Amino acid sequence: MFNIREMVENDWEFVKEIYEQALIEGKSTFTKEVPTYENWDKSHLKDCRYIIEKDKKIIGWCSLSPTSSREVYKGVVEVSIYIHQKYRNIGAGKFLLNYLVKESEKKGYWSLISSIISSNINSIKLHEKCGFRQVGHREKIAKDIFGIWQNTVLYEKRSKIIF
Repeated sequence: MFNIREMVENDWEFVKEIYEQALIEGKSTFTKEVPTYENWDKSHLKDCRYIIEKDKKIIGWCSLSPTSSREVYKGVVEVSIYIHQKYRNIGAGKFLLNYLVKESEKKGYWSLISSIISSNINSIKLHEKCGFRQVGHREKIAKDIFGIWQNTVLYEKRSKIIF
């Protein structure tokens, strides 16, 4: 049903399109504009960048970003996951996030963090279905694209590799 593969630079136009949808919705990111590939590439880890396809069409993507430049936190990373609007609620997000969890453990990441805008109920449910737990809440942390202050909830998935 779904195919997952590593993201390559040539996927950027599709990744960018899906990211732009999220910007317009204002529920997934506080970013006001999609970065260039070069800027996006610099801020995300080189591994654990995946594309999910259905019928050979890119329908979503995920990646990891470092949470700190300090060596002791090299295994603590932040998750980005985005699914095209037309392909939500068909299991693609769960399939992709579970794959990311499994692959990130193989790479030695022990704590996956997601900061989710609290009104993004679908993302919260997705993370909970994939074994993430709420570990925090931040009030009025940033303004969304519409200029409205938003709260976020912090979710974490701890790897089995450290236990």
